[in-house]
Amino acid sequence: MAQIDRVLRSNLKLRHLQMLVALDQFRHLGRAAEFLSVTQPAVSKTLAEIENMFGLPLFERSTRGTEPTAAGASVVRFARSVLAGFDRTRDEIAAEASGAMGRTSVGAMVVATPVLLAKAVERLKARSARTTVLIDEGDLTRLLPKLRLGELDLFVGRLEPGYASPDLETEALYEDPMVAVVHPAHALARRRAVRWADVAVQPCVLPPPWASLRVKLEQQFFAHGLLPPADIIESASFLAQVTFLQQRGAVAFMARTVARHFAQQGMVSVLRLPVAVDLPPVGLITLRGQRLTPVTEHLAECLREVARALVSGPG
Repeated sequence: MAQIDRVLRSNLKLRHLQMLVALDQFRHLGRAAEFLSVTQPAVSKTLAEIENMFGLPLFERSTRGTEPTAAGASVVRFARSVLAGFDRTRDEIAAEASGAMGRTSVGAMVVATPVLLAKAVERLKARSARTTVLIDEGDLTRLLPKLRLGELDLFVGRLEPGYASPDLETEALYEDPMVAVVHPAHALARRRAVRWADVAVQPCVLPPPWASLRVKLEQQFFAHGLLPPADIIESASFLAQVTFLQQRGAVAFMARTVARHFAQQGMVSVLRLPVAVDLPPVGLITLRGQRLTPVTEHLAECLREVARALVSGPG
């Protein structure tokens, strides 16, 4: 244990960490060497040097490439976390030197991006136009590991209870129910009332099978004595939804704030269809015990301000 502690605290250099991450990313000595602009023997030598420090094999070599061992996977996670902290500190110092307010990295779900996050960034930019906000869009499965590794400063999206964990701190901001939408030229857009039977015979864009929302939407069809649509496209992408609304006359399901925002721009029409789906609130997730950078704290406050405006606005 003392030896491992000494290696992690003192012996590992930045170049060691960069090589470990590259090797984990490419799983091939040659491609990692090309990425790092060094020779393949140099990568092999550095890896052997690191493994000698730990006294453990970190990667298994084979004709198919390299795979991290259990110990190697742990060291790679450590390397990613340290490098993320390095990048954050470098960017903060550079921003301070240039007179900018700073830089923050946000993981966002589609439910939060076009309204909540966009308006919050607008407020943040009004206070400091040179502040940089990196937005990485995806779902919890993809974004939470990045938050834990320090590659993201903040997550904004639905607070799915299945992802609750002692190392995460959550803050609910508002409820955002689901609505059904179509292209404004769709025949259903002109109806005063739409039934689930009307939707069941239409092409539909539904979330992927592993998404909890997919199950809940299919239950709505079953609850009305119907089978889910047979003509479907599976995607959580807003771009895919809008594309197939226009090209195939499909029905899609969006958060109400998102749907109303794009309805005002003439891109979609919200159907008069009750969608009784129980959804978790939209909110923020941060790492418990990790102090936010000033710019991230400012963005979080802007998100709270926008959320309060959304709640107090028209229902």
